Amino acid sequence: MSEELIPLNLLIADRNYRVRINPKDEEVVRKTVKTINDKLVEFKTQFAGKDLQDYIAMVLVWFATEQNASISNQVNLDHIGNRLQALENLIDTSLEKSSDVV
Repeated sequence: MSEELIPLNLLIADRNYRVRINPKDEEVVRKTVKTINDKLVEFKTQFAGKDLQDYIAMVLVWFATEQNASISNQVNLDHIGNRLQALENLIDTSLEKSSDVV
């Protein structure tokens, strides 16, 4: 049985959004909204004179880039792990052959 969804009011860029989420996701959603609003404030400070839609677009690009970087880092870690495993297997094979010779 899946958990019942709970209502959550979110304030993003001075607009309210009512969403329904799994209770286990509430903390992550709230932290994400806080990060988005913090970035909006940061971009408003750095780039004066833009309208709110420009700032939202900047945050969207920043957030998507961060997500892609995380995915890329995980792929790189997986690749490194695979290469280390292959090296370990080569070492084990070499050690086994060395012990057979002696």
